[in-house]
This record gives sequence, C-alpha cells and structure tokens, in this order.
Amino acid sequence: MDSAVSHRGPKVGLFATCLVDLFRPNVGFATAKLLQDAGCEVDVPVSQTCCGQPAYNNGDQADARAIAQHVISIFENYDYVVAPSGSCAGMLKLHYPKLFAGDPQWQARAQDFAGKSYELISFMTDVLGIKQLTAYYAGKAAYHDSCSGLRELGIKQQPRNLLANIEGLVLVEMQDTEVCCGFGGTFCVKYPELSTRLVSDKAKNIMDSGADTLFAGDMGCLLNIAGRLSRLQQPIKVYHIAEVLAGMTTVPPIGVPVSSGPTSEDPVS
Repeated sequence: MDSAVSHRGPKVGLFATCLVDLFRPNVGFATAKLLQDAGCEVDVPVSQTCCGQPAYNNGDQADARAIAQHVISIFENYDYVVAPSGSCAGMLKLHYPKLFAGDPQWQARAQDFAGKSYELISFMTDVLGIKQLTAYYAGKAAYHDSCSGLRELGIKQQPRNLLANIEGLVLVEMQDTEVCCGFGGTFCVKYPELSTRLVSDKAKNIMDSGADTLFAGDMGCLLNIAGRLSRLQQPIKVYHIAEVLAGMTTVPPIGVPVSSGPTSEDPVS
C-alpha cells in the first residue's frame, strides 16, 4: 500500500458558517490552518449554505429539513465535518436527526452525519488529542462560554486548556462566564430589551475581570459582545479562539473597522 495514502490524515469538510463567511473570514482561515497543522486534509465545499438553525428555531420545519438535506448531501462523504461554532455544530450534531423523525432513510443519514460532526475545539482536543499549540499572544484575556457549545456539546475546559499554554497570555475568569450574552440567534431580535440587559451584564463582568481581551468560540456571541463594548467605549479586544490559537491576531479585533488609509491624526513619515 502506498505509504502516503496509509498515513494521510482525516479528510475534513470545513463548515464555515454564515457569520464567519460574511463578517469574519479570518476565523475560517484560522480554522483551516489549525486543522491542516494538525495533519488533516481540509476541504471547503463551495456549495455549502446556512445550517438551517434560524428556520429550525422559528418553527419552519420544512425549510430546515430542506437545508439539512443539502448540507448532509455535500458533507457526508468526509471523514469529519468541523465548524468553528458551537451553535452550528450543535445544530448539525443534535438537531439534524430530530428533523427526520418518521423518515427512516434520511434519519439514518442524518444520524451518521451527526456522528462525524464536531465543533472545532472539541474536535482538536477530544478527537485529535491535541493538548498544546505553539502560539503567542501578549494580553490578559477572559473566555466566554457560549450557550450551545457549553450546554449542548459539553465544551468547557477544552478551550481553557489550550489557551493556558499560549505564550504571553494570562487567562482570567470573569464572573458568570457561563451566563448567556443575550445574542441567542433570533432571541436578540424578538426580545431586544432583555438581550441588551444580558449583554450589558456580560460586558460589565468582562471589564471587572481586568481583561484587555475576550475570547469565545461563536461569532454570534463575539459580534454581540464586541458591539456592546464598542457602544460603552471600552477598548477591550475581541477575537475568536481560533484566531489566537492559529497566531492570526494581526488583523483588527472583531468590531474594529479596518483602516482604509491614514487619517489626519496619523503620523506622516
């Protein structure tokens, strides 16, 4: 047998997620780098779409099933499906099989698909067995536990274990780190006042921790928290955990616009 074939790493389909694709492509690139550095063969199917969670959460079962069938069809031949999001990974892993109750053929395909679907950090630590990564970040950071990753997928200590070994990084725990940030997908649209209260409490806890940086594993949480910190005029940097683990934090933090050129306040050489 060809040695290159016998020793190839797992073939991973990268589920990029809508928010990463549209708002923070750097997270997708960082995810691909981490997986490739771990020996995986990474592919990003160009025909992938939303995971269907917005439709599912709003009771639109028909569209959610149609989206799930499309996603399963284009990803099911990979060894694993990995998403840099506990929310999307939870949808793929836990909710797809429920969509096809009463349809034995599709339910079986959804169950097989669910068994190979993982959130990024869980995949790296629980499947690949990675315990330490070589990266550097100078700062004092807090970590926010997203609801789906924590409660649906059991992701709690895994990201902290990896962050604890990052050179230059001091990791601190904020109060109520496991409490929702108020995003919750369409929750923040349906209940804006409650959402604002939750994210304001989260921002206060981050500030009280003394952290200058916040990490998390879900773009929904990160965008929500970064937006609130910006409105409170707090200079706390916000990054997806994949970006720091991959050493890709040279881009502006989430919520900070990319400069289009020098301003009147910039020094002129």
